[in-house]
Amino acid sequence: MRTALLRKLEINVAEAEKRTGKNTVNMQETYTVYLIEIRPAETVPEGGTPAAPDTLWRRYSEFELLRTYLLVTYPYVIVPPLPEKRAEFVWHKLSADNLDPDFVERRRVGLENFLLRVASHPVLSNDKIFFLFLTEVSNRTHIYTYADSRLKSLSAMFRVKNPDKRFTALKHYSDELNTVISQLLRVRARVADRLYGVYKVHGNYGRVFSEWSAIEKEMGDGLQSAGHHMDTYAASIDDILEEEEHYADELKEYLFYTDAVRSVCRKHELIQYELEMAAQDLAHKKQQKEELATGTVRIFSLKGMTSKLFGQESQEQRESRLATLEQSIREGEETVKEKNAECQEFVRTAWEDIERFKEQKDKDLREALIGYAIMQISMCKKVWISMGCFSFCPQFKMHKNVFMFGPDLLLL
Repeated sequence: MRTALLRKLEINVAEAEKRTGKNTVNMQETYTVYLIEIRPAETVPEGGTPAAPDTLWRRYSEFELLRTYLLVTYPYVIVPPLPEKRAEFVWHKLSADNLDPDFVERRRVGLENFLLRVASHPVLSNDKIFFLFLTEVSNRTHIYTYADSRLKSLSAMFRVKNPDKRFTALKHYSDELNTVISQLLRVRARVADRLYGVYKVHGNYGRVFSEWSAIEKEMGDGLQSAGHHMDTYAASIDDILEEEEHYADELKEYLFYTDAVRSVCRKHELIQYELEMAAQDLAHKKQQKEELATGTVRIFSLKGMTSKLFGQESQEQRESRLATLEQSIREGEETVKEKNAECQEFVRTAWEDIERFKEQKDKDLREALIGYAIMQISMCKKVWISMGCFSFCPQFKMHKNVFMFGPDLLLL
């Protein structure tokens, strides 16, 4: 969806750069900054020169502050997640170091995706602080103070008496989606480890065949060609797993999206809890008024015991208390009315965004899984083409049924 912001601006995170400086406690640290580029989204005439982009550098921690601000300012919105701060679900060839160049590059892509997700959101794209984040050095302290004052209430747990079944089901679905994607990423990391080992072991055939070709006359060229194809096969795994990592990062985005969904559910629980507490307080005050008016006490109370010990209140005292209670009841009724309206409005706006998110999720995950399947088919075709070249080497025909090369390849 192209919002008004994306119709006016092109946004990208162009590069990453490692820097060294002093942190808040005056200690030397190494960190990474990312270059944000924005330029007018206008058609450049043929032969013309596109406008130079406006640029600024941002640290990952600044992206975190921006997201926290969006999270507490728009509690009814499923705020897009940031890429992982440290590598998760890694296999042995990938580094878990957050300064590793490959990891930094994947994070750069993830941060650009985050900005584009926010810029394409019908609500978040209109936020003034987000625009300032893209165009000038914003006041970090202002964002942090505003966000931190409200974040604590979102992280608290509340047990409501009458939970909304739709949000309960959504929270349950989010938990299950988190579990399924986590398991999928763990399996994929294990498979990547084993696949990498299988391919690299096949590289040993290349060395053996090359050495063997030196002592054969009739089969020498065939063995040399076989060794070359085995080397090509072994080296192909690096590109294959690098492309797989792209699809793994797409799954990770929706793994982190589940936290954003749960955040919306927690906010609804908070609003529902406040409504129930306001209604309970109002009911208590109405009961107090009834007891005071009739002179009967339904339950044991300190006030009732005091009256028995020291005598009843005077008529003037009772009327004064009744007037105070009536005023408090009117205020309580207004509070319940406001909280009820707030709850209804939150449900309406949140469910609109939830429906938008569901459509986006279905589309993205379908495309990612189809793309992954196509990549696997393409990989298998390349392997069989490579091994087909090996099988049909003229010098190797008499011996092609003799050798089996590991569990995956058999020359027929």
